[in-house]
Amino acid sequence: MKHLGFASIPAIQQYLRYADDSGISVPSALDAAGVSAGLLNKESERITGEQFQKLIKNLIDQSKDPLLGLKSGNYVQPGSYSALGYITMSCATLSEAIDRIIPYEKLVGDMGVTTIETEDDKVLITWSCAYTDQTVRRHMIDNVLTSWYNYAKWLSNRDEGPIEVRLEYEAPEKSVVSAYEEAFNCKVIFNQPTSCLVINKEYMETPLRQPDQSLRKTLEEHASSQISVLSDNSSRLSTRVKNAIRAQLKQGVSRKDIVAEQMGVNARTLQRKLQQESASYQQILDEVRQELAEDYLKNSQLPLQEIAVRLGFTEARSFHRSFKTWTGRTPGEFRDQD
Repeated sequence: MKHLGFASIPAIQQYLRYADDSGISVPSALDAAGVSAGLLNKESERITGEQFQKLIKNLIDQSKDPLLGLKSGNYVQPGSYSALGYITMSCATLSEAIDRIIPYEKLVGDMGVTTIETEDDKVLITWSCAYTDQTVRRHMIDNVLTSWYNYAKWLSNRDEGPIEVRLEYEAPEKSVVSAYEEAFNCKVIFNQPTSCLVINKEYMETPLRQPDQSLRKTLEEHASSQISVLSDNSSRLSTRVKNAIRAQLKQGVSRKDIVAEQMGVNARTLQRKLQQESASYQQILDEVRQELAEDYLKNSQLPLQEIAVRLGFTEARSFHRSFKTWTGRTPGEFRDQD
């Protein structure tokens, strides 16, 4: 069974603020998730992803509101993003703030993975939800994208939204679609390969309220130490290895010895410990490469040779062969069909 990681208390509190204002029973949701009310006063604490998924499912069942995700996104605060929120507040531009999401989003939790791509004069900020319950996934995606939209408006002090919003699930009834377009103030397209905000690149250079590079550096040092502690104490080794490989592949390389060193062990011990979790380094590397490859093929016009380099392959033929093994299709066929 897939382990869903952890979620921070500030991330939970955003949903509960909405629930409290909407007459939804917070005690019932906490009870369904097996979460103590006293834990909510400890912002540095975390609950498991399985608990968070149960909590959101209970809120959905109680409210029966198809717009719960959108509405709860209106309750975002800087503190909703833990230390990441305060880091973004000290950035100079919206682009700089958004670039901080990827390295520090683990402080908020393991609920999903953010990627940022450029498409002509647009920037695509994509969020891939890690949760398995399809109803919960839909509301979480709505919440995350709405929260980003609202928080960006607050940071930039500009009432400007995305060019369009793309969502990976089927379109709801027309009245609900209208609510989506009103919430984002733009066209919303359903049945898309991924869920993302499409933003004008020029808007990304909007100066923010209170830039402070010195403060940002201090906050990032603190955030890095927090992530180190979380990696040591809260995550399965396979999850930590996956995150390390993903970070390496951003540089176009993947070296087992460097990953092992980051985990505080040698390569042989790393392999043995992964086997205890029914995993292997090569299996995790292939998973990350496939995820990134599919994202590049769906959401960019990068040449196949460039994608191969970014994924750490020495030649395009190796990438072509591996991708067909993973998916049953060549990279070109995948791009044409998706």
